[in-house]
Amino acid sequence: MIRDWSLRLARADDANAMPAIERAAARLFLESSGLEHLDPEDVWSQQELERLIRKGHSLVVHVGMALAGFLVSEPFRRELHIWEMDVHPDFQRRGIGQGLVRAAQIDARNSGFKAITLTTFRDLPWNAPFYERLGFEEVTALDAHPRLAAELANEADNGLPADRRCAMIHFLD
Repeated sequence: MIRDWSLRLARADDANAMPAIERAAARLFLESSGLEHLDPEDVWSQQELERLIRKGHSLVVHVGMALAGFLVSEPFRRELHIWEMDVHPDFQRRGIGQGLVRAAQIDARNSGFKAITLTTFRDLPWNAPFYERLGFEEVTALDAHPRLAAELANEADNGLPADRRCAMIHFLD
């Protein structure tokens, strides 16, 4: 695979392009059975993204001059939580998503975090199975991870199907 993209730390001015990428990527969920009710307009605001970017662990990918994808994350004690990772559909299948997650793993390890966490759909190929290939595993003992349990409960309150959602963790060496 020819890598025609570049990756770097996100800057505050990247936040203005991120919602459009998230919207475009979210439309793919509408094609999945049982998820037709999701609102692809319900995305992170520019201000929320700027707040996460200021924490120093968010990444972007460019293809030429175009912002093609991003990953925003936030430290929680000894864990780095991935809040959102999106690649615009025009740039998918180029290894960008994998590159973003691998770079986040390197950053987290170098920054002294013990694990990376996230929540995702258990059954969609570009969600939990994708993260499993990158070393994540499903958190089955949620009582030992109250922050992740609370996030899953919050997602269910916001209309995501609880039976299809899971928390995942990748322990760092």
